[in-house]
Formats: sequence, structure tokens, C-alpha cells
Amino acid sequence: MEKIGILVEIKDGEIKKANYGVITGAWGNDHELYALVLDGCGPTYKDDLQEYGVQKIIDISAKKGTIQWNPELWARAVIHTMNHFGINTLLGLTSAQGKDLLPRIAASLDAPLVMDCTSVNVAERTVTKSQFSGKVTATIRLNGTQCVYGIRPNAIEPKPAPCEAEVIRHQVSVEGEQMMIQQIKEGELTGVDLTEADIIVSGGRAMGGAENFRVLHECAEVMGAAVGASRAAVDSRYAPHDMQVGQTGKTVSPKLYIACGISGSIQHFAGMKTSGAIVAINTDPDAPIFEKCDYGIVGDLFEIVPILTKQLKETLGN
Repeated sequence: MEKIGILVEIKDGEIKKANYGVITGAWGNDHELYALVLDGCGPTYKDDLQEYGVQKIIDISAKKGTIQWNPELWARAVIHTMNHFGINTLLGLTSAQGKDLLPRIAASLDAPLVMDCTSVNVAERTVTKSQFSGKVTATIRLNGTQCVYGIRPNAIEPKPAPCEAEVIRHQVSVEGEQMMIQQIKEGELTGVDLTEADIIVSGGRAMGGAENFRVLHECAEVMGAAVGASRAAVDSRYAPHDMQVGQTGKTVSPKLYIACGISGSIQHFAGMKTSGAIVAINTDPDAPIFEKCDYGIVGDLFEIVPILTKQLKETLGN
């Protein structure tokens, strides 16, 4: 039975929801799933992880205790764990943390790596991912004794597969790091993580100013959604870069993407084309976004979005 490692990301003491899609993507009749946890709280996540099919939870720590965040130390800890348990395949999220860790791990193992995968077949060692600003979808086959996959958050629909998990404590030695983390400053953005949100409301250049984004925030708050922005809006300083969706921003895969005042350039579309449903609101009936959306509304976003917010409040009882 092949042992498959899942690098589990934790935020504020909870498993990021996007991890469950990664676990689902790793399923196989002859696969044994190992969840690798590095925050020292492995037993806490047992119920949640076994609900989705994880059989082994490896609670990784150093002899001195929990390993504080450091990409070099964490990469070494994961590699040590993979070698100790005979894990040759590793999956994780293509998130900020995943982009820091997975390439380091793959380089040290001399293993092939593919990031931002939208689907994966671990048994056949094939993945699919967007290429050339989303113009084509490529199928890539990996060759090697060890393989590392970075999965786009929300790209794979999580499906429960209840089982009984075992928690295994594993100590590693990761002394002599070259990189020292002296301080971590949290960003000012609050609310739902853009890359993991089920619903995203994004604004473009037509927002006209940073203060006008409150219209989108009010709507997003009712739905429990995240707020994004196009590059044009970010370049105009209407929104910070952390909110940018697109080829030079964040790649997202929400169940619902509402584009407000966004023309729909190929660069923006590359960052959200895998959304479950796309709704466009724009005054220009010839805007490219209408060729790519599932539902289109020709109208002023400053009239449409408040109406949507009001209707949602009435429907949801907020």
C-alpha cells in the first residue's frame, strides 16, 4: 500500500478548509493517507481529518517542543518525516506557505514538483493545470521515485470518507538553520482568506476609489464572502495588492465569483477561470467578461450591488 503524505495547513488553531480537497485528491484504493501536522496539536485535529479519510496523523515536533515557523526548518522536518515513514508522495496547498515549503522539499529530495494543480491522479502520477494565462489546460506526468504536488485551493471538491485515524508523535532534529525569523507582521486584511473563499466579490477600475469598495464589503459580509480586486483597481490604488486576483495576483477557485466593473482581460480571467459560477456586472454590454461569465447583468454596479445586498439580507434574515 502506497503511503501518501498531506501537508496540513493550520490557521488560528483550525484546519484550513481547502486541505480537505487536497485529501480527497489523494484518495486511492491502495493509498494510506498520512497527515503531516507541525503546530504541535495533532491530536486536536483527529476527528476532522479522519472524517475525510486520513488514516495516520503525524504530529511532528522537535526535541525542544513545537517547531516555530521557519520554511527551512519545516522543510527539513517534513523531509525527515517522509524518509522515516517511507512516504514518497507529498501533496499540499499552493498557498503562501505552500509556495515557501513545497519547492524547498522537492529540491532537497530531487523530486519533480508541479504547483497550482487543478486536479491530480496520484496513481498515474498525472496532474492538470492552466498554462499560458489560462488559454490552455495541460496534463503533466511526473517521473521519479518521489513526487510533490501543490494543489490550487478549492480546485478539488472535498468529499467525506470516514475512517479511524491514529495519531503518531514524531520528533525530528532540525538544528543549525541558516534562516532566522525575527518577526512576523500580520497583514491588515481581515475576514475570509481570498484564496480559500467559497464566494468572492471583486471590483475593477469602475469602482472609482478605495472608499467605494465599502459597497462590495457590505455585500460580501452578508454572504460570508471575500473581497477581491482587478489589477486595474490595484494599480489605481483603490485596493492593496493582497486583494488582487489575476495572473500577477492571486489565483482563486470559489464556488461563486461576482465581477463588478471588471472588463474581463485574459490576465484577470487566468486567476479566476476555475470558479464554479461567474456573475458579471458591467455597464458596457460589449465587455469581454460577458463572453466568459455564466450570468451577466448590464448595469451600474453602484445600483445593482446595493439591491443585491438588500435582497440577501431579507432572504438570509440578516
